[in-house]
Amino acid sequence: MSVVSYVIAGSEATGGAGIQADLRTFAQLGTYGVGTITCIVSFDPEANWGHRFVPVDAAVIADQIEAATVAHEPDVVKVGMLGTPATISTVAEALAARPWRHVVVDPVLICKGQEAGAALDTDNALRSEILPLATVVTPNLFEAATLAGMDELTSVDDLAAAARRIADLGPRHVVVKGGVGLPGDEAIDVVFDGKEITVLREPKVGNERVSGAGCVFAAATTAELTKGADVLDAVRTAKKFTHDGIVRRLASHAPFDAVWPGQR
Repeated sequence: MSVVSYVIAGSEATGGAGIQADLRTFAQLGTYGVGTITCIVSFDPEANWGHRFVPVDAAVIADQIEAATVAHEPDVVKVGMLGTPATISTVAEALAARPWRHVVVDPVLICKGQEAGAALDTDNALRSEILPLATVVTPNLFEAATLAGMDELTSVDDLAAAARRIADLGPRHVVVKGGVGLPGDEAIDVVFDGKEITVLREPKVGNERVSGAGCVFAAATTAELTKGADVLDAVRTAKKFTHDGIVRRLASHAPFDAVWPGQR
């Protein structure tokens, strides 16, 4: 079994999310992190910290994937932000060309640096080309509602219904994360394995979103799967790991804190 956790995702310049958070998480959980960069996101401090989004050329992404997979032959991969239909097609083709024990998809649907039409094209491409390849998909409330075609998710029953609908798109396991957006004092996630719903709970840590929580959750799931855990155990560990990282959150001059997946 490989000790390599592989990630295909965007770079986020403040370090709180994206491939930076993924590689930190892999290291904390004892796997060797290898990454392919799909795009570069840099927040703009002079424009209310809005996104500046620059995609990496599709051919360069393909070259990175070739080098990483030939050198290490990973069998578990996390897919994060892809950003454009061209990138999605490149990544989907590369994923389909080799066997994977697990493909973990964190379905980042919208970047604020994109035009609305481009974002919709990206969403549709992700749904049709990447989700059928996933063994685990980890949408947040907004992503789950969008993928499931539901207006709003406000209860555990809604999370479960969304998970079942998303499973119809191809993923074998769906983890819908309630996070701080679901009413109540608990951060609730549901896991659907194609047959049963499992509900996971942790106390909420405040009511503000923390940068990188989704990235860290999916990356921790990926690391645990790399080490041989089954999906439900991997997700349980990832939830606790992410919760602890939110407790230890790191503040900066940015208007948002970041998950700290490690010891302080």
